[in-house]
Amino acid sequence: MDNPAALDVSAGADKDAPLKEDIRLLGRILGDVVRDQEGEEVFGVVETIRQTAVRFRRDADPVAGEELGALLHKLTRDQTNSVVRAFSYFSHLANIAEDQHHIRRRRAHLLAGSAPQQGSVCFALGKLREAGVGQDSVEGFFRDALISPVLTAHPTEVQRKSILDAELDIARLLAERDRPLTPKERQRNGQLLHARIATLWQTRMLRYSKLTVADEIENALSYYRTTFLREVPALYDDIESEIDAQYGAGARLNGATYLQMGSWIGGDRDGNPNVNADTMRHALTRQSTTILDFYLEEVHALGAELSSSTLLVTVTPALEALAEHSTDESPHRSDEPYRRALIGIYARLAATTRELGIDHILRKEVGHAAPYLDPELFAADLEVLADSLRGNHGAVLIAPRLAGLMRAARIFGFHLASLDMRQSSDVHERVLAELFARAGVQPDYAALPEERKVQLLLAELAQPRPLFSPYETYSDEANSELGVLRAAREVRLRYGTRAIRNYIISHTETVSDLLEVLLLQKETGLMRPSSGSADVMVIPLFETIPDLQRAGGIMSEWMSLPVVASVIEKQGRLQEVMLGYSDSNKDGGFLTSNWELYQAELALVKVFAKHDVKLRLFHGRGGTVGRGGGPSYDAIRAQPPGTVNGQIRLTEQGEIISSKFSNPEIGRRNLELMVAATLEASLSPSSSNGAEAERLARFEGAMAELSARAYQAYRHLVYETPGFTDYFFAATPIAEIAELNIGSRPASRKSTRRIEDLRAIPWGFSWGQCRLLLPGWFGFGAAVSGWLNEGEREARLELLRAMFRDWPFFATLLSNMDMVLAKTDLAIASRYAELVADVALRERIFRSISAEYEETLRCLEAITGASERLVGNPLLARSIQNRIAYIDPLNHLQVELIQRRRSSLARAPDSADPRVHRGIHLSINGVAAGLRNTG
Repeated sequence: MDNPAALDVSAGADKDAPLKEDIRLLGRILGDVVRDQEGEEVFGVVETIRQTAVRFRRDADPVAGEELGALLHKLTRDQTNSVVRAFSYFSHLANIAEDQHHIRRRRAHLLAGSAPQQGSVCFALGKLREAGVGQDSVEGFFRDALISPVLTAHPTEVQRKSILDAELDIARLLAERDRPLTPKERQRNGQLLHARIATLWQTRMLRYSKLTVADEIENALSYYRTTFLREVPALYDDIESEIDAQYGAGARLNGATYLQMGSWIGGDRDGNPNVNADTMRHALTRQSTTILDFYLEEVHALGAELSSSTLLVTVTPALEALAEHSTDESPHRSDEPYRRALIGIYARLAATTRELGIDHILRKEVGHAAPYLDPELFAADLEVLADSLRGNHGAVLIAPRLAGLMRAARIFGFHLASLDMRQSSDVHERVLAELFARAGVQPDYAALPEERKVQLLLAELAQPRPLFSPYETYSDEANSELGVLRAAREVRLRYGTRAIRNYIISHTETVSDLLEVLLLQKETGLMRPSSGSADVMVIPLFETIPDLQRAGGIMSEWMSLPVVASVIEKQGRLQEVMLGYSDSNKDGGFLTSNWELYQAELALVKVFAKHDVKLRLFHGRGGTVGRGGGPSYDAIRAQPPGTVNGQIRLTEQGEIISSKFSNPEIGRRNLELMVAATLEASLSPSSSNGAEAERLARFEGAMAELSARAYQAYRHLVYETPGFTDYFFAATPIAEIAELNIGSRPASRKSTRRIEDLRAIPWGFSWGQCRLLLPGWFGFGAAVSGWLNEGEREARLELLRAMFRDWPFFATLLSNMDMVLAKTDLAIASRYAELVADVALRERIFRSISAEYEETLRCLEAITGASERLVGNPLLARSIQNRIAYIDPLNHLQVELIQRRRSSLARAPDSADPRVHRGIHLSINGVAAGLRNTG
């Protein structure tokens, strides 16, 4: 081994030595590239800025701060962009090194035969087996479960695909260095790394045009080709092997497809006028093209591999029949039935591809064949091959490729991923108001009270005739919305029922919001009152604090309606509910958002149990902790009892998609974490005796009081403090973020400067850039200190410590907040505060924020006993330490550039230098990459 420390898991070893070596290597190569590309002077400036920033951080040295300011102020525009790019790319390269180190450490544990790591399926199954959970229960879980990561295109992904591709190659070369290499091979590896980093330097980091929905679709599909198409089926294989190993009997999962991919990209219309029926059709066409290309390549490769001859082996009659029906008539393969069968399968796949409107097929088929009517028929043909191999001394030939292809066919079908539709409830109301008025049924539907709306909607659902008339004229909005639902019907007929099966209703506030979508389905042939079935599940999204508080009552009323009860029966007595983390946080703050989500989930469990309906929760989590982010494994395991039960969907958003899934091994690990957490949360026995229930009631009572106080503190700052909106728009790069070409969706729902109208994503993104990360902690200190001071302090503090020790919900909440506080930096934030021209406003608000930050730290320390951040997560602590000296200069540069740009715009609105503008956006990219899950 070139690097024996890489595989050393002994207690005395420096486990991070290989990581430090990789970071030094990549940093040194980047420095050489900067020298070569930009000159010695720029390289010297970069180093001087880095060293001065380190002094400023380490010693809180005001002289260093002044020196840094002077250094940055005198940079030329071209130098500034070069320096920003240098620090940005270091953050990117440090991420690559860290990901590689995670893979290395995991391999080291596996090679050393270490105990299964928490978060692995092996660990989860062992834990369940020790708790007395039998194989039947485990297999029942996998047969009935649905675990679905749903990729979304929210505007926080600042990476271009060209950059991601180059970084994937750098990761591959870095991994190669852990293998035994000859001196020449090692030299060659170093040369290639240098070349790839030079390519990275010469590749434009930013998009110069606004991202389209089609671009977002292609970006998402790149992760399928890189990770999901191979790693998802491989994970299925691993899980079955683990069940066999743990329980000693063959797993009987009967082709279960418990882990499936979902997407919003091309179907999420909420606030995005660029999404419509055409984008939905385009999304499914591109998804189908991606999976069919994969199948065609795999079938072709199988044809080359399965060269078994009937002169040497026998085959089953079914395989012989499949070969006889093949389009291949070559005498050279007359004794090779597997190849002949696969040539026929390839021809049918090619015909299917053309049938679905995809003309570009890289490798032409032999002869002509009928297309597959559905993916099940394709999977059945593959099963014929597998059965024949099993029965004729060829079982060993299944695993290399055929097994994965069979699994892929069942998992991905011809649609690849289920595309959700989403729209805001107020749009549905406007469309139906127009349909009712044009049909002469109700002149002003929107003005009706809720009770009358429900009565009217139920009456209309019972009517066989439609409201829509082809002879009437309708608004563009109504035509567009109805067109989307008609397209959904077409898509389901073309690609299969799993292609589109969910409709999310944003801003669900009443039962009529749900019934409106059911009626719109009826109008477009997706719902048939005569059979009591709807093709697409109507799913409420409860987002704000009041919405979450009403969730249980709304769902109880919804499920009590006879027409709905019939629909749910046809859905397998299953109903999904989506919970929004981002908007509830922006509405009520971190502590209250988490508590109200917890309360809403408990209320839903009770309501669904009463109606004997299975609940599936869809968690609308973002990347940042303030938007429900943080480790998925901990988040799932911390869900209230009864809320998982093998059914869970989670959004994967923006920059989190690239950090989790751009590397295949890291992607596989993240998928396994999700499955393992769901397995544990669903099957782990609970000890619900009277004492435990009483203790949990005490915990929840304390949490309710803390939430009320935190809500008051947060609302007071954000919505009640005079001038706060002006402070926010001046002291964060929100205006600059809104101009970034990082998504097809606008940053605000309306053209205002009101916090209420701003989307939660850029709200959180802005606070992350200026290193305050306020949505992830503000209000906690005021809540805890106020509560402690109004009672028996020591007794109350001991209760909080018990909550942290024994209640997963509270422990996860504090762990996530600890991570955010570790990345919060008041010294850096104070530089951004200087962007606020009104000195009195700046000092008043920044002083208030600073005081709450200090109080939050004191309270957290009192509860956890940890005086330093991330004591329980030393790996993350070291990660932050490794990169902080390179993030800090980016923040300082960003402030300098924002000052330059805003001053220039104030003097002459048309005089802004595009290089300064570009520099700001480069710095945003670099800070986001450096902060990762809080970027």
